[in-house]
Amino acid sequence: MTYNNSMKFLILFSLTFIFRNVLSNVNPLPYEAIFNFGDSISDTGNEATLHPPMPINSPYGSTYFKHPSGRLSNGRLIIDFIAQAYGLPFFPAYKNLIEGQDITKGVNFAFVGATALDFNYFNKSMVALPGTNNSLSVQLKMFKRLKPSLCKNKKDCRNYFKKSLFLVGEIGGNDIFSHITPKFSNFRNLIPLVVNKITGTTISLIKEGAVEIVIPGNFPVGCSASLLAVVNTNNTKNYDEFGSFKAFNIVIQYFNDNLIYSITTLRETYPDVKIIYFDYYNNAKRLYEEPQKYVGTCFYVGFDKDETFKACCGGGGPHNFDPRMGCGSPNTTVCSDPSKNINWDGVHFTEVAYKLLAKGLVEGPFAYPSLKPAPFQIA
Repeated sequence: MTYNNSMKFLILFSLTFIFRNVLSNVNPLPYEAIFNFGDSISDTGNEATLHPPMPINSPYGSTYFKHPSGRLSNGRLIIDFIAQAYGLPFFPAYKNLIEGQDITKGVNFAFVGATALDFNYFNKSMVALPGTNNSLSVQLKMFKRLKPSLCKNKKDCRNYFKKSLFLVGEIGGNDIFSHITPKFSNFRNLIPLVVNKITGTTISLIKEGAVEIVIPGNFPVGCSASLLAVVNTNNTKNYDEFGSFKAFNIVIQYFNDNLIYSITTLRETYPDVKIIYFDYYNNAKRLYEEPQKYVGTCFYVGFDKDETFKACCGGGGPHNFDPRMGCGSPNTTVCSDPSKNINWDGVHFTEVAYKLLAKGLVEGPFAYPSLKPAPFQIA
């Protein structure tokens, strides 16, 4: 980029920033704050605070932040794009908070590896233990501890939370993954427990004063490079016409159906609360089914059809994923252009994919009912 072009870009960026601030001062933003609960799909630094940070040369965060940022992607996540669309800053991770920090625009309680069910459940069930004990219940306790710093009294909190958006998830995927076996023996008993925990947390937030709450479903994990690599079967009957593993997606559809039914009941019980369902399943599945459709923006040239079910950053093999070699570890590779891949590290999406998913939620049609109109486009 030439010096003149660099100056033009800097001026344009500065004007955009100033315009956003002026606009937000003249017209109130649709949401004054966002509070997020979930797992690695939306963790922006909580887990990174508890464990040694990634090396500075790690490929995580390389595209947008130019260094690891506590996010398991090469750039921004869905929650980051949503914040930007509503004129809000990237809100801080709970574990990163420092004394005196402004938290009135929102806080993120999500943790990498978090489950909806409590850690003790997995311990007693003799299944794979989650990567963290910061379950949905623990995250809710964090919010309650922080609440007195957000608002002073019941009336103050009621007015403040009326202008706030709460996201309960995506969460539940790690609960399901811990039970996935070739026969999927326990998932029909497990899923109602997970949905009940999400429902209970939502009710608790309503009692705390939340009046607009998002509950996302889960993704078509049968399209995930990590699970496709683990299955590694050549039986074409196990896959749909696009290449996703059918059995895994059936499990997720069952989970989403149960979640939608629970949301319907919540809406009937709390008619004054707006409860929004994010259809992560169909929002993401469209990318896998028509990867070449999403081309033509000035930021990327479109997904490579041959890379649809491959991780950009991984340890080789047909799906560029090896569970023994995580993204960024020795002998792993990173694709030359992450914008051509849907999948980043086998489990999580690339920034471009997250951007498209966020557009599908903020601009429609994958939010039911819709969010408030966003003052800024996702870019």
